[in-house]
Amino acid sequence: MNLLCNYNEGKQMNTFYLSQSTTLFILVTTTAIFAAIGFFFSKGKITISSYLTANRSIGRKSLTASLTASCFGVWILIGPSEAATWGGLGAIIGYAFGQALPFLAFIIIGKRMRMIMTEGNSLTQFVFVRFGSTMFKLILILSMFYMFVYLCAEVTAIAKITNLISGTPLWQTSLLIIITTLSYTLYGGLRASIFTDKFQFIIILIFLIIAINQVITAEINSFSIELIKEKAGTLINGKYFYGYTAGLTFFIAVFATNLFDQGIWQRVYAAKSNKDLVIGFTSAFFIILPFLFILGFFGILAVVTGNAKDPSTVFFSLILN
Repeated sequence: MNLLCNYNEGKQMNTFYLSQSTTLFILVTTTAIFAAIGFFFSKGKITISSYLTANRSIGRKSLTASLTASCFGVWILIGPSEAATWGGLGAIIGYAFGQALPFLAFIIIGKRMRMIMTEGNSLTQFVFVRFGSTMFKLILILSMFYMFVYLCAEVTAIAKITNLISGTPLWQTSLLIIITTLSYTLYGGLRASIFTDKFQFIIILIFLIIAINQVITAEINSFSIELIKEKAGTLINGKYFYGYTAGLTFFIAVFATNLFDQGIWQRVYAAKSNKDLVIGFTSAFFIILPFLFILGFFGILAVVTGNAKDPSTVFFSLILN
């Protein structure tokens, strides 16, 4: 099977790293495996408590793995790098802390919610009981809107990457991901999601370590400080005002919207104890924060090496080239 193919469109020639048939085979196989794992693990174990809060049985390690895997969807590999291509260090700092700090906020707020409503299972339920139907409707609308945008970001991100690698049409990847993921999560609920998150956590960490090593071990002249200052001096300038205004905007936007993430609130209630909640969410914070800084800096390196023509895929463009 030809793994390297050329795609002609008019007079334009693009070189892809995998053929579309190979890419689709890998996608179908991978998603089918995770769907099978989710279905098998959920078989005969589905109750309302299991579906919504995994029977409040999630320990600190599983909680850390699930939170990290949920945060490190493909879109998060794209976002910080893309922001860095025009916002520089300021945007990286704002994006990283905006994405990571909510986990510490969830600890403070979550412990209080678990104490007030010991049998709760979500933010919307808590708001309805505590503040009434009017506030419930507002939070419900905001949560649904956020989750819709989040879903679109995840699906379109991985579709863009497969298109970059093989030229696979965006709709094919998007449809495949949506169908297979929803099939086992709708069937097994949070319990199935957290179980598959453990495998995804390991895969994601291995991928990130390999990717970072790939860049670090590249030719040293490609990433010298002098070259970075020459090609992207503004982006690493501590006095770049617009970078820090962008960073502040990112921090407010990302931090605030994460607080409406229904999946994270379910994991707050899924924790076995408050101690597991604290350790799990704190561990996720310390894993996510440094990786986001590194991913953001990749955006600056992409500008330096001329791989930032499409800002939404600079992370992968940098690695592939």
